[in-house]
Amino acid sequence: MTRRKISVAGCSVAITLMLAACGSDAKKEEIVAEAPPKNVIFFLGDGMGLTTMTAARIYSVGEDGALTMDTLPETAFVKTFSNDAQVTDSAPSMAAYMTGVKMNNEVISMSANTLAIDPGKDANGNKLVNKCGTGNGTPATTLLELAKAKGYAAGVVSTARVTHATPAATYSHICHRDLENDIAAALVPGGTGYNSALGTTGLEVVLGGGAQFFKPFKDGGKRSDDRDLVAELKAKSYTVANNATDFKAVDAAKTERLFGVFTSSHMSYDLDRDAAKEPSLAEMTTKAMDVLAKNKKGYFLMVEGGRIDHALHETTAKKALQDTVAFDNAIKAAIEKAKLTDPTLANTLIVVTADHDHTLVLNGYAKRTGKTAAGNAGVLGVVKNYVTGAVEKDLDGAPYSIIGFGNGEKRTQSSRAAMASLDETVTSANDYHQEAVIRTAVGNETHGGTDVFLGAIGKGSETFLGTIDNTTVFGLVKTAGGL
Repeated sequence: MTRRKISVAGCSVAITLMLAACGSDAKKEEIVAEAPPKNVIFFLGDGMGLTTMTAARIYSVGEDGALTMDTLPETAFVKTFSNDAQVTDSAPSMAAYMTGVKMNNEVISMSANTLAIDPGKDANGNKLVNKCGTGNGTPATTLLELAKAKGYAAGVVSTARVTHATPAATYSHICHRDLENDIAAALVPGGTGYNSALGTTGLEVVLGGGAQFFKPFKDGGKRSDDRDLVAELKAKSYTVANNATDFKAVDAAKTERLFGVFTSSHMSYDLDRDAAKEPSLAEMTTKAMDVLAKNKKGYFLMVEGGRIDHALHETTAKKALQDTVAFDNAIKAAIEKAKLTDPTLANTLIVVTADHDHTLVLNGYAKRTGKTAAGNAGVLGVVKNYVTGAVEKDLDGAPYSIIGFGNGEKRTQSSRAAMASLDETVTSANDYHQEAVIRTAVGNETHGGTDVFLGAIGKGSETFLGTIDNTTVFGLVKTAGGL
């Protein structure tokens, strides 16, 4: 009872003081609490199907381990078909996430009726001439554009060319993904071809590969219009980084806009990356977050692990798995950095997904291998009997690798008996091309049509559940991010 009386008395004093303060001339100014920033980070593992994720987990941490992606609390399966194809390419699948619109293969963030028309050749023989024509569809507004319209900061980060299909779908609109000169021009504020929906000052961060589409032909680029877009960006107050040294020297606290393209085409596979020349995906991601975070309203950041897809197309599984691990490292780094200022991620949404599958498969009844390390090929090895440990053989008496592909460039044209000596020193090499069932041209293993994984954490993440269409993701991100 005594405690109760003291509590009531204390409340009375507090209320009296508050009322006095409200009545005081010194306190008449209205105090408005500043709303916390709303941040969205959208991670896209290009081509990262469920089997690739599984293989990357075994490769990195073993069968019973977990990647950061595996720990995301909310998960869903995503359907990826495009407007005109059961198996999508990267352009309409990423555009579906960004715009909520199903469009045709090869089309970048346009209406569903847009036809993909192949580019023509320019004077230098490059297929970069726009043949889209007039009246061929209309632009579909992207999440990134919605963020800019709200006054948020925005950026794109990729290990592919920044003009490639996935990043392009966030900030440009065009009938064919191969029109990368036009896509690059969409990034230059005030220039011919600029996408005015990005605001007067443009994106705050652009990091990745693809310098060739920002330089004139005479300077080793692929622009036939003689524009030097890098120089134009510098004139628009962008800090430009050309290599890892430049990149590391960037002080995010003093940088309003950052543009970095570190290679002529795509950035190197993570297995081949020279850290003195090219920053890692995790480094680019966290630097981008530092630059974007200066905006007090919030930001939208898209991060692509672009080279997972390319390694799968060439059926070099080790490269694909290492790039998947590098992608996962970027997710881990982003979550850790976000929690420094938003410990419970109450105002930060992080989404991780893929645009489509590939034909990678895990063969046989292989015994558990554990993670790949020196002296242990792991999932990159050959199939061994899970009881005896003996190397399994096919009907021709030859060993076969755990990882294979439904189609690809390497298919034995007759009996595999000649491969009787196949062993793990061969199958675990960095440049080993796994075998395929259906033979394709070099580098032309195809996408697959299987549903892909989506994981989410933070603000609004509980709305991502079940089996959903890729266009549905657009609305869920838009709502959670306040866009």
